[in-house]
Amino acid sequence: MDWQRNCVTCITKDMLNVVHHISDKTATPLLIVHGLYGSARNWGVIAKRLSNRGPVMAVDQRNHGQSPWFETQSYPDMAADLAEVIEAGGQGAVDLLGHSMGGKAAMVLALSRPDLVARLIVADIAPVGYGHSQIQYIEAMRQIDLSKIERRSDAEEQLSDLVDDKTLQSFFTQSLDIKEKKWRLNLDTLAREMDKIIGFPEVSGPFERPTLFVSGAASDYVLPEHRPRIKSLFPNASFAKIKDAGHWLHAEKPREFESVIRGWLDRAA
Repeated sequence: MDWQRNCVTCITKDMLNVVHHISDKTATPLLIVHGLYGSARNWGVIAKRLSNRGPVMAVDQRNHGQSPWFETQSYPDMAADLAEVIEAGGQGAVDLLGHSMGGKAAMVLALSRPDLVARLIVADIAPVGYGHSQIQYIEAMRQIDLSKIERRSDAEEQLSDLVDDKTLQSFFTQSLDIKEKKWRLNLDTLAREMDKIIGFPEVSGPFERPTLFVSGAASDYVLPEHRPRIKSLFPNASFAKIKDAGHWLHAEKPREFESVIRGWLDRAA
């Protein structure tokens, strides 16, 4: 594997599925890690745009997308998956961008294997445990009658009675395999491991390289009271907010999100 594949996917039995975006520029490679219920394809447009500054890879995390299914969804396991991808790339330390669950996995990797991370970007999540579960979305997806799905809009219509947010309806149905009439999500493992997903493991720090915490101004995932914990683990952290964006800030405000990421990477070069 290398970082210069041209928008293709590759997968081995035990390694994450990876989507590569080729670049003729020489900026540090960027690895993008999606959040819970997401996939590499959710980041396709942003990844392609950012590839005009350097190579970009996006992964399907374990139990998501086209990656293998496992019995666990712990952050040490997810961080180990990412380490394997980076080491297989053979290009040394990468810039690492993670959203939500992917942001926590990215933080754990940066703290445990700082040699693999040049700079870290954490999108709308903090290194803390949360009290609000995401299990309601698994329950909603389980209620979809997949036998009646012929197109993605059919699933969105069913989800509309269960999930109010149209953005989320579209987001979730991107993980549907219409032809096979199944979810590309290991809903059983994700449900069983939900306490680990909304939590954060005990890890030592700090990660002293440049770090950006970017959050949606309308989100409550990164609060002022989280700043001391963030700064203790990531002393070189800076912060940015995207106006009128919630937790899924990259989907709600993709151009604004890209602009913030691009600007910070260029300034921190």
